[in-house]
Amino acid sequence: MVIGAVLYGALFVHVLAVSRHDERPVSDAIVVLGAAQYNGRPSDVLRARLDHAAELYLTGRAPLIVVTGGMAVGDVVSEATVSRQYLVSHGVVDTTVAVIPIGRNSRESIASAAEWLEDQGLHSVILVSDPFHMARLRVEARAHGLQAATSPTQTSPISLRLGAELKYLAAEALKLPVVWISHRLLH
Repeated sequence: MVIGAVLYGALFVHVLAVSRHDERPVSDAIVVLGAAQYNGRPSDVLRARLDHAAELYLTGRAPLIVVTGGMAVGDVVSEATVSRQYLVSHGVVDTTVAVIPIGRNSRESIASAAEWLEDQGLHSVILVSDPFHMARLRVEARAHGLQAATSPTQTSPISLRLGAELKYLAAEALKLPVVWISHRLLH
């Protein structure tokens, strides 16, 4: 029991530390994880991620943005398509946004993006999502052969509410070892 609590505490601290670390190396691409969209309009969470990705792109951190996210039941357009439309309307050159509309969760989205990037001969990426998400995304991306750095948005509504963010950080501390072990067992 004590060992489990200590291990969970260490995982929580790791997830928290990665969530607060913003890496911005010059990379081949910026990969934005999808989030909800409503009838073609990005949710506040998705908009925060896209604004952050646009800032990284416009300051020269990468020449390409890869947007991910499929369609939920009832959607007529994918999260990735909505993301591209939003980015282009905010100054990103349309030919520099790659749409990967496959994936209803982080694992599927990262796998689809990694496959597309590999086909393009691209390997280094900056992952953009909410802070709580960063540690697990980095494990997923590296398991798919990407050189992954993280750059969390600082304006997501989740991050602006401590109670909500703590809940997500706590959940990620449980998910992280599962993801790590599953990738080790598969390879």
